[in-house]
Amino acid sequence: MPKRYHVPIVPVPARFRRVGKYGTVDWREDCSRCKNCVKLQCVYGVYQSENPYNSDPSSPIEPLFDCRACLSCIQGCAKGLLSLSINPEYLTLGDDYWRPDIIAATWEQAETGRIPVSGAGYRGPFSGPGFDSIWTDMSEIVRPTRDGIHGREYINTSVDIGPKPAHLVFGPNGEPGKMEPLLEVPIPVLLDLPPWGPPSDAIPGARIAAAAALGTLSIVRPNEVAAAEPEHVSSLVPLFEGLEFAEHESLLRRVRMVEIADGPDTLSHGARLRASNPDLVVCARVRLEPAAMERVWALCQGGIKVIHLCADAEGREIGAERPRFAKDVLRNIHGRLVQEGVRDEVTLIASGGIALAEHVAKAIICGADLVAVGLPLMIALGCRVCSGDHNGSCPADIQTIDVPYAAQRMVNLMGAWHSQLIEVLGAMGIREVRRLRGEVGRAMFQEDLEREAFGDLGR
Repeated sequence: MPKRYHVPIVPVPARFRRVGKYGTVDWREDCSRCKNCVKLQCVYGVYQSENPYNSDPSSPIEPLFDCRACLSCIQGCAKGLLSLSINPEYLTLGDDYWRPDIIAATWEQAETGRIPVSGAGYRGPFSGPGFDSIWTDMSEIVRPTRDGIHGREYINTSVDIGPKPAHLVFGPNGEPGKMEPLLEVPIPVLLDLPPWGPPSDAIPGARIAAAAALGTLSIVRPNEVAAAEPEHVSSLVPLFEGLEFAEHESLLRRVRMVEIADGPDTLSHGARLRASNPDLVVCARVRLEPAAMERVWALCQGGIKVIHLCADAEGREIGAERPRFAKDVLRNIHGRLVQEGVRDEVTLIASGGIALAEHVAKAIICGADLVAVGLPLMIALGCRVCSGDHNGSCPADIQTIDVPYAAQRMVNLMGAWHSQLIEVLGAMGIREVRRLRGEVGRAMFQEDLEREAFGDLGR
């Protein structure tokens, strides 16, 4: 059995008070301030900050917005003095896709490295657009052996990057032929460039350090390579535009993988990169446009076997009049490669709209081999996904962050995501994430169910 993958979690408190969803309204003029207050018995301990007030009514106190909405204190108060309220500041976080609950859950995971739990349970809708329209298989969740997160069963989350040959080739004397370079990462997540962020030299360095700690790879711009420690160079995936790579020959000899922005000369650039370093995995970064499927097939025929499909920040096609969500495009591209009989020869990396741990599993079910995330890493540092000018003043003051703090927050977030991925795989009865790729039979799709149930009504 291979060594169990472990993410080095270290709790890292937020630099600022988190913006929580719930708070309690306390009518203190009627409170007798008994020493057995139900608030002090809170199972989540969120009232500890109010202890000074219970002893001294004149002491200052911050609003309580860490409430988990379990309602135990409200139901237990003998005088019925407590009521639940929603923090108005919480409702201003994010946008229609990066909702406040996603941002709050990301903050908690980056701080603790644990799966977020709410005493109120899940109160949201059970269907919606995008990844919310997919329900994953949970048929094995009742089996006690399917408990990989607690060590009862080993569940492998490593994936391969690079082409896997359809058959072995031997030389005239029986010697094995040369294999294409193949990388293995222990978690199906790469750390990508964020779509925006305040100017900071620490953020690239933190992303690189986090990738090294996780054993995965970090996509960087050439000018960000200087932020990497010498021992972290193997975790870098430099992204080049055009012939920019010709100026970095020494770097190309030290890294294991490189990305090139897709363009008219992508195939020739890929050939030059492979000629300069035969052990280099070459990846094309392709915008998820309406013609993406044909472009992927053309690149595969031209020798580019690793393709990074980039949707917009909300997981939709770019440049389409009626953009489809990434899950639908991934299913089409995966199906085309299967139909052509070359699926195992191609690695698909999906990015854009990957906001939660469950989206990793769902993207892989739709046909991706692994995903790349950028914006969740910024949220882990306190980003609120502001709708204003992202190059201006940052409310979370991310530009002043230091590398060790930011790196550990990113590691914690990926650790929580890894635990949730194991939980999903265990609930499906799958012990290796590679087997999840394209397993649409392990999921139900809302649009397919509606078509089967109500399709005849439209005739």
